[in-house]
Amino acid sequence: MLWYHVIFLALIQGLTEFLPISSSAHLILPSQLLGWPDQGLAFDVAVHVGTLVAVVGYFWRDISLIIRDTVGVLFTHRHTENSRLGMWVVLATIPAVIVGLLFNSVIEQYLRSIEVIAYTTIGFGVLLWISDRFASHHKQQNDLTWSRVLIIGLAQALALIPGTSRSGITMTAARFLGFSRECSARFSFLLSIPIILAAGSLKTFELLTAESVVPIDYQSLGWGIVLSGISAYLCIHLFLKWLSRIGFLPFMIYRLILGFGLLWLVMVSG
Repeated sequence: MLWYHVIFLALIQGLTEFLPISSSAHLILPSQLLGWPDQGLAFDVAVHVGTLVAVVGYFWRDISLIIRDTVGVLFTHRHTENSRLGMWVVLATIPAVIVGLLFNSVIEQYLRSIEVIAYTTIGFGVLLWISDRFASHHKQQNDLTWSRVLIIGLAQALALIPGTSRSGITMTAARFLGFSRECSARFSFLLSIPIILAAGSLKTFELLTAESVVPIDYQSLGWGIVLSGISAYLCIHLFLKWLSRIGFLPFMIYRLILGFGLLWLVMVSG
């Protein structure tokens, strides 16, 4: 990979993993629009490691409390708000894991086109804005229930379709259920931890079991981890800081511009 490919793709992964604009779409587009070579499984693993380190680092206090109280349930048999949150994260992760295992090959083969990305970018962008504009927004973390969490988890499974945005669709579902912007975003970011870990583990397994052995550029991987990690950490911090003021309208506008721009490119090239 050329040095500017490494910088661009690492920053794109870090910035778009947690913004409601779809990281998978932005990583697919450079190769399809600019003719760049595929970055390869090793680099995919590296940038996933970077974003995972970023979100774990940012929410380390929350994670440590969740682990402490979840382990404590084994001895006290009493749930706390933190142990319930850990249980909700696990429950909401299950649908995406099941759908990913069953349909990953189908999605990879049929849904990674510019046209699909364009329609999902537009459609789910509008849906995000509608949920933010018209739904009630008073519920907080202690209002999570198994049915509400399962709905968010089922929505997260849709993010396997490129262009949907995992963070975007989970925030959309949470907003439609009446949760505040901050609560929706925080729960979405916590949900990203097992999903990023699962995706990174799957790509690592594919890398280790691949028949063809491609030389690994460890310097590019190192920069990929560092740049994706730093950009992801800053992205989480600024998004949570500004979300209450800016809402989701700027992200819908960006998605509309990107989606219709892609449709125009499809029509021109077709």
